[in-house]
Amino acid sequence: MIMRNHPTRLLPRLMLIFLALPVCADPASDAAPKDATQVRVLLAPELETTLASAMVGRITAINVGLGDAFSAGKILLRFDCSEQQARLEMANAELSSAREMLESKRRLLELKQAGKVEVAMASSAVDKAQAQVKLLRVQLDYCAVKAPFDGRVVRLAVKAHQGVNAAQPLLEIVSAGPLKLRINVPAKWVNWLHIGTAFEVTIDETGKTYQAKVSARNARVDAVSQTIEIEATIADKAPELLSGMSGTAHFSPPL
Repeated sequence: MIMRNHPTRLLPRLMLIFLALPVCADPASDAAPKDATQVRVLLAPELETTLASAMVGRITAINVGLGDAFSAGKILLRFDCSEQQARLEMANAELSSAREMLESKRRLLELKQAGKVEVAMASSAVDKAQAQVKLLRVQLDYCAVKAPFDGRVVRLAVKAHQGVNAAQPLLEIVSAGPLKLRINVPAKWVNWLHIGTAFEVTIDETGKTYQAKVSARNARVDAVSQTIEIEATIADKAPELLSGMSGTAHFSPPL
């Protein structure tokens, strides 16, 4: 006798078979980017630093403002150093006295009225006084914070007449001149991406595209991200570009 399965009895089996079938992934979800040679870039200055106080003192004047340009050697900030100046004057007076004492001991030695030990001690007193004067002059130099290079002010951390401690940040500065591009590219690109490789970069803030060249390449690959850091320079003169802007670099690998 032939047994016929009722359609309602087949439904659970069909559902189990359907659930057991492998799910086909969407081809578009695993596809590579349309242009895998585009990477993000960041504009950075050639030099940047934070100038900190080398002494405890009170600020008397700040000679620059936010965004101001300056040249190397310009005094950006001054401290009140009347106390240090007075100490230097005292040290100079002690040095002068020590030198006179040394000359006196030398003359007495010639007259055999003083011993060589007294002359040696007087000479050591002169050396000590000279070292004290040198130390105070160095400390007096801390009273004027000078620019180490041509650049601009990007942040002021203090105000005039404010008291500060040693090592307290005063202002942040960046160097003037052409900016450099910082880029992290896939490590596999080292086969064809070398120093001197030309590419284009589009900056988001200006909407313009510039010509650039690779100027440096890191000697180590990041093991986690499998990328390598490179630096590049923009060939065009672009005064509108500022540090901190970002964009997209467009590379053309060899076929």
